[in-house]
Amino acid sequence: MSNPETDPHRRQWIAATAGMGAAGLVATLIPFVESMTPSEAAKAAGAPVEADIATLAPGVLKTVEWRGKPVWILHRTEAMLASLGGHDGLLADPHSSQPQQPPYAKNAVRSARPALLVLVGICTHLGCVPTFRPQPGTPDLGADWPGGFYCPCHGSRFDLAGRVFKNVPAPLNLAVPDYAFLSDTRVLIGKGAPGNGG
Repeated sequence: MSNPETDPHRRQWIAATAGMGAAGLVATLIPFVESMTPSEAAKAAGAPVEADIATLAPGVLKTVEWRGKPVWILHRTEAMLASLGGHDGLLADPHSSQPQQPPYAKNAVRSARPALLVLVGICTHLGCVPTFRPQPGTPDLGADWPGGFYCPCHGSRFDLAGRVFKNVPAPLNLAVPDYAFLSDTRVLIGKGAPGNGG
């Protein structure tokens, strides 16, 4: 009678079984580990987006998509910029005290370059998309309307710097995403740079 501890067939069987078990474990773990890494589509959805602003005329609003959200790029006219200082008393956060913008956009015009405003076009109340209403003093918005963005869902109003008015449902200014100018005609949304503004 052979000793089980020295039986070569038993040792081979145990080694083969252990090897198959280890191979099965590795085969099971590979898909699990791969499922933890983001897909190419997920990486692309969060990646920065370049926008061409070469033909963006003064007074015109352009919309691009970033992370599934509308991002507005508004080329403000001199008149639009001049209107920003005259209605601070109507605003809930005229000095952008809440962190709704990167440091380089925490200024009176909420942008790295005064003429070019970059905003996430989603109301800070319930996520509706406001409409662009640049004309001042329209009858439906009142004589004190300086021009800006109006949310038709619940009536929130924002000026031409994306600052929220008092006594509206939206609690915060429109968000300014991180961005950087790659040149005079290209802006990169989703990745900023120190000293942005060029």
